[in-house]
Amino acid sequence: MGGSESTFSGTPAYAYWVNLVQTVILYLQLGVMLMTLYAFVHAAMQRPDAYTAADKMTKPVWLIILGVALPVAYVLSVMGAVAAACAAGVYLVDVRPKLLEIQGKSR
Repeated sequence: MGGSESTFSGTPAYAYWVNLVQTVILYLQLGVMLMTLYAFVHAAMQRPDAYTAADKMTKPVWLIILGVALPVAYVLSVMGAVAAACAAGVYLVDVRPKLLEIQGKSR
Protein backbone atom coordinates (compact mmCIF):
# COMPACT_ATOMS: atom_id res chain seq x y z
CA MET A 1 0.00 0.00 0.00
CA GLY A 2 2.71 2.55 0.76
CA GLY A 3 4.13 2.42 -2.79
CA SER A 4 4.99 5.37 -4.95
CA GLU A 5 2.17 4.73 -7.37
CA SER A 6 -0.21 7.59 -8.00
CA THR A 7 -3.90 7.16 -7.39
CA PHE A 8 -4.64 9.23 -10.52
CA SER A 9 -4.18 7.53 -13.84
CA GLY A 10 -4.87 10.35 -16.30
CA THR A 11 -3.21 13.41 -17.72
CA PRO A 12 -3.22 16.39 -15.35
CA ALA A 13 -5.88 18.99 -16.14
CA TYR A 14 -3.34 21.80 -16.62
CA ALA A 15 -1.71 19.87 -19.47
CA TYR A 16 -4.71 20.58 -21.70
CA TRP A 17 -4.44 24.32 -21.00
CA VAL A 18 -0.71 24.30 -21.71
CA ASN A 19 -1.37 22.58 -25.01
CA LEU A 20 -4.08 25.13 -25.87
CA VAL A 21 -1.78 28.06 -25.08
CA GLN A 22 1.02 26.57 -27.16
CA THR A 23 -1.36 26.07 -30.07
CA VAL A 24 -2.63 29.66 -29.90
CA ILE A 25 0.92 31.01 -29.78
CA LEU A 26 1.88 28.85 -32.77
CA TYR A 27 -1.02 30.19 -34.84
CA LEU A 28 -0.25 33.77 -33.85
CA GLN A 29 3.40 33.24 -34.79
CA LEU A 30 2.38 31.82 -38.18
CA GLY A 31 0.05 34.77 -38.74
CA VAL A 32 2.84 37.23 -37.99
CA MET A 33 5.16 35.38 -40.34
CA LEU A 34 2.57 35.53 -43.14
CA MET A 35 2.03 39.24 -42.52
CA THR A 36 5.79 39.83 -42.63
CA LEU A 37 6.10 37.81 -45.84
CA TYR A 38 3.31 39.87 -47.43
CA ALA A 39 5.01 43.10 -46.38
CA PHE A 40 8.35 41.86 -47.78
CA VAL A 41 6.81 40.90 -51.15
CA HIS A 42 4.95 44.20 -51.33
CA ALA A 43 8.12 46.14 -50.54
CA ALA A 44 10.03 44.22 -53.20
CA MET A 45 7.45 45.05 -55.87
CA GLN A 46 7.51 48.83 -55.38
CA ARG A 47 9.63 51.30 -57.32
CA PRO A 48 12.80 52.37 -55.47
CA ASP A 49 12.22 56.08 -56.15
CA ALA A 50 8.79 55.94 -54.48
CA TYR A 51 10.41 55.39 -51.10
CA THR A 52 12.49 58.55 -51.29
CA ALA A 53 9.55 60.50 -52.73
CA ALA A 54 7.46 59.40 -49.74
CA ASP A 55 10.27 60.56 -47.44
CA LYS A 56 10.71 57.06 -46.01
CA MET A 57 13.73 54.78 -45.67
CA THR A 58 15.06 53.39 -48.92
CA LYS A 59 13.83 50.19 -50.55
CA PRO A 60 16.95 48.13 -49.68
CA VAL A 61 16.66 49.14 -46.02
CA TRP A 62 13.02 48.00 -45.85
CA LEU A 63 13.87 44.77 -47.64
CA ILE A 64 16.63 44.07 -45.12
CA ILE A 65 14.40 44.90 -42.14
CA LEU A 66 11.54 42.74 -43.36
CA GLY A 67 13.83 40.02 -44.69
CA VAL A 68 15.56 39.68 -41.33
CA ALA A 69 12.28 39.91 -39.40
CA LEU A 70 10.88 36.79 -41.06
CA PRO A 71 13.48 34.25 -39.83
CA VAL A 72 13.73 36.11 -36.51
CA ALA A 73 10.00 35.49 -35.98
CA TYR A 74 10.64 31.78 -36.41
CA VAL A 75 13.89 31.43 -34.48
CA LEU A 76 13.13 33.61 -31.47
CA SER A 77 9.55 32.38 -31.04
CA VAL A 78 7.39 34.88 -29.13
CA MET A 79 9.92 37.72 -28.88
CA GLY A 80 10.85 37.29 -32.53
CA ALA A 81 7.20 37.36 -33.52
CA VAL A 82 6.73 40.58 -31.57
CA ALA A 83 9.71 42.18 -33.34
CA ALA A 84 8.51 40.97 -36.74
CA ALA A 85 4.98 42.22 -36.06
CA CYS A 86 6.38 45.65 -35.22
CA ALA A 87 8.50 45.79 -38.38
CA ALA A 88 5.71 44.56 -40.67
CA GLY A 89 3.14 46.71 -38.89
CA VAL A 90 5.14 49.89 -39.38
CA TYR A 91 5.63 49.07 -43.05
CA LEU A 92 1.98 48.18 -43.68
CA VAL A 93 0.46 51.05 -41.69
CA ASP A 94 2.92 53.86 -42.41
CA VAL A 95 5.00 53.15 -45.50
CA ARG A 96 2.63 51.18 -47.74
CA PRO A 97 -0.16 53.81 -47.87
CA LYS A 98 2.35 56.56 -48.72
CA LEU A 99 3.88 54.44 -51.49
CA LEU A 100 0.49 53.69 -52.97
CA GLU A 101 -0.50 57.36 -52.75
CA ILE A 102 2.66 58.51 -54.51
CA GLN A 103 2.36 55.90 -57.23
CA GLY A 104 -1.32 56.71 -57.76
CA LYS A 105 -2.50 53.21 -56.93
CA SER A 106 -5.62 52.39 -54.97
CA ARG A 107 -5.52 50.54 -51.68
